[in-house]
Amino acid sequence: MFDPEIIVTREPEFDTKGMTVSWMREGDTLEAELDKLIAEHKLIVTPLQRQAFVGKSKHLYCSNDEHHFSILKLTSKEKNTDFFRERTTKFFNELNNNVTTVNLVLPCHKDYEDIFTDPDALYQSLIEGIYFGCYRFNRYLSKSEVSPLKVNLVTTSVESTEKILDKTNKVIAGVMLARELANEPANVINPVTFSEKILEVFTGLPDCTVEIFDETKLKELKMGGILAVGGGSATPPRLAVIRYSHPEAVKSVALVGKGVTFDSGGISIKPAQNMGWMKADMSGAAAVTGAMLNIVDLRLPLNVVAALPLAENMLSGTSYRPGDIVTTYSGKTVEVDNTDAEGRIVLADALWYVTGESPDVILDLATLTGAAAVALGDLAAAVFTHNDELASSLIASGELTRERLWRMPLWDEYNKHIKSDVADVKNTGGRYGGAITAAKFLERFVQNSDNWAHIDIAGPAIANGSTSYTKTWMTGFGVRLLTNYLGELK
Repeated sequence: MFDPEIIVTREPEFDTKGMTVSWMREGDTLEAELDKLIAEHKLIVTPLQRQAFVGKSKHLYCSNDEHHFSILKLTSKEKNTDFFRERTTKFFNELNNNVTTVNLVLPCHKDYEDIFTDPDALYQSLIEGIYFGCYRFNRYLSKSEVSPLKVNLVTTSVESTEKILDKTNKVIAGVMLARELANEPANVINPVTFSEKILEVFTGLPDCTVEIFDETKLKELKMGGILAVGGGSATPPRLAVIRYSHPEAVKSVALVGKGVTFDSGGISIKPAQNMGWMKADMSGAAAVTGAMLNIVDLRLPLNVVAALPLAENMLSGTSYRPGDIVTTYSGKTVEVDNTDAEGRIVLADALWYVTGESPDVILDLATLTGAAAVALGDLAAAVFTHNDELASSLIASGELTRERLWRMPLWDEYNKHIKSDVADVKNTGGRYGGAITAAKFLERFVQNSDNWAHIDIAGPAIANGSTSYTKTWMTGFGVRLLTNYLGELK
């Protein structure tokens, strides 16, 4: 694992444990560019290396007596906003531990204007790739080494790049906070310790306050949804509320993140296969926590309240049961058809709580349904909203950050599937359209759904092979998406 220190410089730093990396696009000038580099640095390149590079290989590695050189080649198939993030991630993933310095020559934005209209987005994605490529969740290995690594971003535009680096460092801090929370095992992160982490991170930050509702407060407020889902665990549930108030705020925003720190399924127990992944059923809460850190650090001109319902869905003599009727904070009742549809029940209390403050925008993130993952796989999250403008803005931010969204319907015809004969609503809607009926359930607990969007991140939040930076650990999906969207909110 590398601990990267990234700086901006005009000149590369050459040493025997260092490497210089440059970029080349596929095209007619490739061999000429390669010859120029060889001549400039007196490199030795065999005919076989040259043939491989100008053919199908994306990576040329060669050296002289004092320094190592690498060329990363981009192909026409990679023309999207993720290719610099993806290629730098892969490069740093594979970097030899003996390397102590990397000179990364920044590409020219003009060569990529068709993809990145804003140069900041290009360079931010590249810097993010450095951090992602160096990331490992290995703190529980008995032998784990952290190697220092100096990364020089070589450019003639030092001042503007330093500003991009500063912003990216703040964004990455939120992403890594979310990833660390989601990757921790459930015997480390539970409703109580998650709340303690929030207090540790946010207490003392400017214009920021934190309030933790314990089980006594939850009972006082009659938040029956959170209490029911968390009632079977030896660790009591919590509701964490983070508030950020900017003196020049232009909009008010409510964020809600599902925080089920482990989901056994409860009485409706899950199959044993892959149940360990359910430590990450709090990825929505983790993403909102990371995004809130970014909002504070970037000093976004917004007033934001984030509500994180935290519970552990376990089996015991005090667990809630199929057939139970739960009274939520709104006063509305829920017939429990399946205790494994618990996320929407904890979200019901949190959504009613924050939407009562009439924010301009309401967003919730949740690993809510396997149905969303079945529909979209791990390449995109499902977004549900009645607001066309909100949907378009979120989808555009998703394309830029490569945390992509696909809009799903919220048609009222789906309400019949969650109709109950004994309560106001039932917590499941049957096998078909499960992600949609879950969203329709949540809609019942949003006091004004005109500016509300629900984002089901069940697929991309879990470790997956769609990119080099998501394949091993929980991904922190949603942090960069929210940060970008809220940063553009006017």
